[in-house]
Amino acid sequence: MTPSRNIQSLFKYNYALFDRVWDSINLLTDEQFVQEIDYSHGSLRNQIVHVAMAERRWLMALHEHPDARGYSLDPMDFPDQASAQTLWDSTTQDVTNYIAVLNDDELNRVPYGMEGPVWQVLIHLVNHGTDHRAQILRILHDFGAPTFDQDLILYLWNS
Repeated sequence: MTPSRNIQSLFKYNYALFDRVWDSINLLTDEQFVQEIDYSHGSLRNQIVHVAMAERRWLMALHEHPDARGYSLDPMDFPDQASAQTLWDSTTQDVTNYIAVLNDDELNRVPYGMEGPVWQVLIHLVNHGTDHRAQILRILHDFGAPTFDQDLILYLWNS
């Protein structure tokens, strides 16, 4: 498998597991979704908005957008699950579209203002997603919503 296909596979894993997270989130009330949690970025909403914002910011940087570092989102602009899921869906679509056309040479390109190549940023995004997904799964567990294992190897062997 080529490096670009490996990256695509990692993102399929990342987003497939976030789809499962959304299945659990959608069993909660909007009040639970925005309930403040004294950990990491706070509420489930804040966690989701943080991950989406980070992915958008990095995607802007990969496109060498001059305002990438200043890009920010306010979780309060997403008052319920539906608005946050719309943000999430558009973000994942933008990232998926970006990686769908990457070739191996592009993965090794070092974008202006970065210290390393595109592939490092993309692997970071998947790793960042896994970190926050684990935090989200704990919050979901505490609310009594269904959770699941998120082992990459199990995903790869079963897909």
